[in-house]
Amino acid sequence: MYKFLEQTAGGYMTRNVRTVQRDHNLLALSEMFEQDDFNSYPVEDDGQVVGIVTKFDILKCFAFTPSQMLPRYHDLMGRKVGDVMTPEFIYVSPDTRLTRVLQIMVEHRIRSIIVLDSAQKLAGIIAREDVIAALKATASD
Repeated sequence: MYKFLEQTAGGYMTRNVRTVQRDHNLLALSEMFEQDDFNSYPVEDDGQVVGIVTKFDILKCFAFTPSQMLPRYHDLMGRKVGDVMTPEFIYVSPDTRLTRVLQIMVEHRIRSIIVLDSAQKLAGIIAREDVIAALKATASD
């Protein structure tokens, strides 16, 4: 476990990250989720990360409210990513220790965290599975 304490997000993050644009509709987004088996995507606008969108963001659209008891699937799936994304997102840098990444995931109950470089450009994304892989890899030593 001591080796885990030295590990950083940059050593375990996914570097080739697929992103979405604000103007993607939710139907296309749901197809991406199904195809890639990801839980979230960074949302980019002109090469800058402007938010994160998750499977949960799609589900929230279908929550029953007093004013909308039976939401219409196709109407809601025509909405844009920019309407449902989370613009205030948590991010880390590639040199953030995995112990901190793990702490953030547990405290905020999130599945993945965007990794931005020193220029605030997308460097990768680190998921729970990546942290678990790091724990396993460092436990064998």
